[in-house]
Amino acid sequence: MTERYVVGLRDVDESQIAFVGGKAAHLGALSAIDGISVPDGFCVTTDAFRRVLAHDPSIDEQLDELSRVSADDRESVRALSARIRRTVEGIEVPDDVAAAVTGGLARHGGQAAYAVRSSATAEDLPTASFAGQQDTYLNVVGPSAVLRHVSRCWASLFTERAVTYRQRNGIDHRTVQMAVVVQRMVFPEASGILFTADPVSGNRKVATVDAGFGLGEALVSGTVNPDVFRVRDGGIVAKAIAAKKRAVQALPAGGTEDVPVDAERQEQPALTDAQAVRLVELGRRIEAHFGRPQDIEWCLADDAFRIVQSRPITTLFPIPETGDQDPHVYVSVGHQQMMTDAMKPLGLSVWLLTAMAPMCEAGGRLFVDVTRRLASPASRTALLELIGRGDPLFRDALETVLDRDDFVPSLPDAGPGGPPAGGAPAPIETDPAVVTELIERNQASLAVLERDIRTRTGPVLFDHLLEAFAEHKRVLGDRLSMQAIMAGMEATWWLNDKLSEWLGEKNAADTLTLSAPGNVTSEMGLALLDVADAIRPHPEVVAFLEGVEDEDFLDELAKLPGGAEARDAVEAYLDRYGMRCTGEIDITRPRWRERPTTLLPAILDNVRNFGPGAAGQRFEEGRQKARRMEQDVLSRLRALPDGESKADETKRMIDRLRTFIGYREYPKYGIISRYFVYKQALLGEAERLVRDGVLRETEDVFYLSFQEFHDVVRTRRVDDELIRRRKDAFRSYQALTPPRVLTSEGEAVSGAYRRDDVPAGALTGLAVSAGTVEGRARVVLDMAQADLEAGDILVTAWTDPSWSPVFVGIAGLVTEVGGLMTHGAVIAREYGLPAVVGVEGATRLIQDGQRIRVHGTDGYVEILSPADQRPE
Repeated sequence: MTERYVVGLRDVDESQIAFVGGKAAHLGALSAIDGISVPDGFCVTTDAFRRVLAHDPSIDEQLDELSRVSADDRESVRALSARIRRTVEGIEVPDDVAAAVTGGLARHGGQAAYAVRSSATAEDLPTASFAGQQDTYLNVVGPSAVLRHVSRCWASLFTERAVTYRQRNGIDHRTVQMAVVVQRMVFPEASGILFTADPVSGNRKVATVDAGFGLGEALVSGTVNPDVFRVRDGGIVAKAIAAKKRAVQALPAGGTEDVPVDAERQEQPALTDAQAVRLVELGRRIEAHFGRPQDIEWCLADDAFRIVQSRPITTLFPIPETGDQDPHVYVSVGHQQMMTDAMKPLGLSVWLLTAMAPMCEAGGRLFVDVTRRLASPASRTALLELIGRGDPLFRDALETVLDRDDFVPSLPDAGPGGPPAGGAPAPIETDPAVVTELIERNQASLAVLERDIRTRTGPVLFDHLLEAFAEHKRVLGDRLSMQAIMAGMEATWWLNDKLSEWLGEKNAADTLTLSAPGNVTSEMGLALLDVADAIRPHPEVVAFLEGVEDEDFLDELAKLPGGAEARDAVEAYLDRYGMRCTGEIDITRPRWRERPTTLLPAILDNVRNFGPGAAGQRFEEGRQKARRMEQDVLSRLRALPDGESKADETKRMIDRLRTFIGYREYPKYGIISRYFVYKQALLGEAERLVRDGVLRETEDVFYLSFQEFHDVVRTRRVDDELIRRRKDAFRSYQALTPPRVLTSEGEAVSGAYRRDDVPAGALTGLAVSAGTVEGRARVVLDMAQADLEAGDILVTAWTDPSWSPVFVGIAGLVTEVGGLMTHGAVIAREYGLPAVVGVEGATRLIQDGQRIRVHGTDGYVEILSPADQRPE
């Protein structure tokens, strides 16, 4: 029995995580790396943990109770986790387990000092680091003390922090087991942490060493500022030596104490430069073995480094795979599409197959490689100008990379005769018939797709979809469509630039675009006001909708007085817009037609906050406001020198703006309309696979690429382990924040506004819709959870077109992501909402309920009430 409960560290490896936990498995693997020294010891296995827990059946009941508690209910989590810890620590260690542990101690020195450390089965994994969540005890002396601390490690599986982390990451408490590492104690002169990639910037070429005197607990606990060495290519590139006033030392009888460091020694480096470089060399060996950047705990004794822990750095954003060693610069697609969430593999795959530009994937997000465009002066200037107009943070981030010597190689400009890189299509006449023709072309193509796909199943369906994707790209790349989009954007830029120059008007186009005709996204928001008009007169319908939880509520709705009319209004809305949803560029996201309850909060807000006919009234108010603005600027221009000429040119640009700016939203509507047809066909195929026993769940196909899905349909075989790994990876990607700009070295570059015209304490962003508004901030991360009142200011991470129904009921908008011509900005201008986008950390820095002022003309947000004085 002894072998079941204790195993030597040198006898385990990464294949035995279920038996010894992540930390012990990593230590065993480290022991096998040439040149890496790991303190000797053994592991008390998960068999021992299960044996102990089996002694008290009440733990099962307590775990059941814990599983029913929300991670947000901190008081309940705290109380339940404390009760479980007390229960575990109160269990007497069974004799056979105790004998196995004392036998292990005897083999390694019965009265020696040991470090006793937790090793959970979900700890230190590539997709989730549980750093600091369970317990470590240093300088434990004697068998009884070791056994006591082993029990404490078992109980530490249920610390409040560990429990909350598992709940937030969807990890079942029962699936995690606890092993315990017992290692010979090292008494170091110095210790610390080595990151083999820069944990702040993400740069994989730069290692960071944190070092202090004595045991590493002072650094880990934050009681001492460490020396910091930054090492690249075998040399120190930066270092900062701290005043290390305290150190943790071992006590002779066991335990540790915090002691002062002698004054003359405090500012001496804990490591020499040569030692720091040597440590990084060891770290690179460990990184190469595990195949990913590592967070390594080390100690130095007698000029020899001992490695006491290594785990993956799970916070780094992955780098696109290129297959070469050349430098690359990538820009985020999600920031331009206003959807920075992780996408599932099928969503990524379909977007790549239908996108107009080559893209690459990393971390569940899409990027475009702009290295070649940055390499030649002409294309670089055009790219920076275009991307900087929409989002200055992109431009600043790219310029930050370009400022690095020789990172982007220089290439000569293309010879004469070719079009300028990034140049706009040739202009077209200002004619509303152009837009009508484009929409008719799109609708005709969609109708053919819907007709022809109905009879396709099996492998034939996938062949047909590849043909449909080619037609999708043909429609999207229509030259006339690109000309119409650019006409609206260029008119916006021209009017803003010229009216600022001639009249001092800031962002004049914001008002001139109000209620522009043909904007399918703003029409979508107004149409939901019409749905509210059909519901408002029927109190029973309103009461019913307020309690709806099931997606089949429309069938029940028709049975109520007025319910048939209400249902027809919702159905008509879904027929027109039901293909939309939050994060709609990911085909796997649930559409409104599939999950209509998503719309109910916005519908009910409209019922409460508006009267009958609000859609028409709002549209007409916007149209009149734009008309008055037009008359005002033309009148003022005519009073200037050469005023008639300026006024005539401005009138032509206003007409051009209002003719084409609404079409800016239609291509995306067309894309998503086609996506819904693709999705319905693919889900039909997935449902057949489930019925035939090939797939476990319909949505498992979301974790396959399009080609892999095709292969499953063709072979009738699926790799369940691949799907499990993809689900784990997707969960880890959800926790990552994608950068605007990413380099092939892994450096994430966010960019900065570099402005000096913003009041102290204000949050800087990009002005995208003019006006100033003050109101209650509502921080909303999920449209389905929106609860808004008239006058509220929406604060969220990003808004794609699916958020426009919410826009009709708010007074202003603040987002973390966005640019001048992204969807949220366009619709904010259409509705006349003051808006500031690109406010880094807005959902964290602004608290729900605080009073804020949005300066949509000048691009900043002021927080007016502190968090503890939020209005009700």
